[in-house]
Amino acid sequence: MAGQKNIILFDDQNRDNLLPLTFTRPVSELRVGITTIKEKWLFYLEASASYLTVDYLSKKYPTELEEDTIFINSCLIPDQKLVDTIVHLSDKEILIRNDILLAYRGSKPETFDNLIRWKEPVEYTDEIISIRNPWDIFLLNDKVLKSDFLNITGGRISQKVSDTNTIIGECQVFLEEGAKVECSVFNTSAGPVYIGRDAEIMEGSAIRGPLALCDGSVIKMGSKLYGATTIGPYCKVGGEINNSIFFGYSNKAHDGFLGNAVIGEWCNLGADTNNSNLKNNYASVKLWNYKQDRFVDTGLQFCGLIMGDHSKCGINTMFNTGTVVGVSANIYGSGFPRNFIPSFSWGGSGGFRVYAIKKALETAEIVMNRRNLPLTGKDIEILSHIFELSKKYRKE
Repeated sequence: MAGQKNIILFDDQNRDNLLPLTFTRPVSELRVGITTIKEKWLFYLEASASYLTVDYLSKKYPTELEEDTIFINSCLIPDQKLVDTIVHLSDKEILIRNDILLAYRGSKPETFDNLIRWKEPVEYTDEIISIRNPWDIFLLNDKVLKSDFLNITGGRISQKVSDTNTIIGECQVFLEEGAKVECSVFNTSAGPVYIGRDAEIMEGSAIRGPLALCDGSVIKMGSKLYGATTIGPYCKVGGEINNSIFFGYSNKAHDGFLGNAVIGEWCNLGADTNNSNLKNNYASVKLWNYKQDRFVDTGLQFCGLIMGDHSKCGINTMFNTGTVVGVSANIYGSGFPRNFIPSFSWGGSGGFRVYAIKKALETAEIVMNRRNLPLTGKDIEILSHIFELSKKYRKE
């Protein structure tokens, strides 16, 4: 039944609260747990889904509109009860919770913001999980990763875990086909460990679940990873990592500490890069918010680094507590750089200059070609648009 419906995952105004991570993708392409939000909906719905997002992203992430469509708020993490409620909505019926639009069935409205005002809504009374702020990604990763693990591995048999490894605890270590793990220690007392297809954990690593190492990714020798951590597809990581998420195609291949962090795609953290995730006075961490154009209180004692796509940092880089780095920034040098680094910035604690769009695109193309992926015309349009959007934050 669900598979016969047309599904569109729509971004509401909260999208801007999730910048810089949503500069380059719709909200439903954020990774939390093991999979992206969209992939979670596809698992439950057994259907295809498209996007409704801002104009400059719509060429790469188009909308496939039909007369009878179910629109679902892209910040929602699905569970079976929410899915069952949404797929049984009647025509022109809307679902809300605390005045937030969760879903709507019908043709595309002129604006989602006014929909609640002129339609009699159905109030959803059960708890929901939603990604409303960047820090929600690492804050909710424990719960979502465990749920994803059950969905992905349910009824399936893991590849054999080599006898060279040590497993502590009752939760499962699940290996997909082609995964390689040798001479490592897994403590699953707090959650499971998922190792994707052709991923590798090199010898001497110490892993505490819950943890996901997605397809093709590598954990380097002697690494220490604490849950809840997700290493997205085709990443290389090493050193010490705690409660952090890599979306994919990014590297932190050497020693250094990363904690309570979210790293986008095509990022590279140089050797001995460290971030602080706790202030010396133990105060609540403030984080730059693009929508409000100011620093906002997260209410969290532990909050590290948020880094947008295509950003890089040199060896021995030090990030202060609650640092936000935009898209295509290049950070290097001694000392702590500022804790809000605009997109297309080049420099460090001594100051920043503009990272010219032509040079940034050249680097992006080289990096992506190394993974046999093209920098497409659509990608170039998106990055060029972000360059213009972020001008007001840079000194040019």
